[in-house]
Amino acid sequence: MKKYFAESELIINQDGSIFHLHLKPEQMADKIILVGDPGRVELVASHFDRRECETENREFRTVTGTFRGKRITVQSTGIGCDNIDIVLNEMDALANIDFKTRTENEAHRQLTFVRIGTCGGLQPYTPTGTFIISEKSIGFDGLLNFYAGRNEVCDLDFEQAFTKHMNWNRQLGSPYVIDADKELTERIAANDMVRGVTIACGGFFGPQGRELRIPLSDPDQNKKIERFVHNGHRITNFEMESSAIAGLARLMGHKATTCCMVIANRLEKQANTGYKNTIDNLIEKVLERI
Repeated sequence: MKKYFAESELIINQDGSIFHLHLKPEQMADKIILVGDPGRVELVASHFDRRECETENREFRTVTGTFRGKRITVQSTGIGCDNIDIVLNEMDALANIDFKTRTENEAHRQLTFVRIGTCGGLQPYTPTGTFIISEKSIGFDGLLNFYAGRNEVCDLDFEQAFTKHMNWNRQLGSPYVIDADKELTERIAANDMVRGVTIACGGFFGPQGRELRIPLSDPDQNKKIERFVHNGHRITNFEMESSAIAGLARLMGHKATTCCMVIANRLEKQANTGYKNTIDNLIEKVLERI
């Protein structure tokens, strides 16, 4: 018997669109570019040959169109893994649930997600301007721990080595380690991106080791992160969404990866706030390769 998704679990607006995104199933492409900033949606869509539809609600802005014959949706998520939980669940519902019967579709529709964002570099070889693609993500957010199947999709050996190295404080919740889709990552990275391990944090300040007026619970957190090595992998950057994207996509049967431009190197204590013009180069690469 098919599972029925009640109105309280799958909220559909009166016009037939999904609750937060205000998007209808037919308006979403199979290839999806995720950006945090709603303003960056226009930057991506400016490359489209044709626009098909546009929707907007809160921080969620969507444009679907075509780029060199490829149908693509660009979707803003806002900041953080909590917003990714909304976006990926609602996009999966648009692809794989019949809104009329509120039951799962017979055939699974696989989506491809590529996040384009910004990050902080953590190694000497990740200066500002570097493009990093996340082969692995370490989630400090804890989101995937709420879903069944978490252990089956995560790199448990890597998790154990990381928590031991960090002398992990259990009050912080359990970090999880998830791989991006290998084929998609290789295709997007090509030969001009650093393949790295990304930490997705549940905040911009304390969780990323930034100290303003409130002291940190572990002042040595970033030094320990920079020194960590496991099976040849080093942690390359901080951002705030990659782990939830890779993890939820894996559990749902989709393909996902994250690529970011370094706008601050935490090791060198340098930052570039004028990055908005140069990130267009990263956008063009992703559009060509997705």
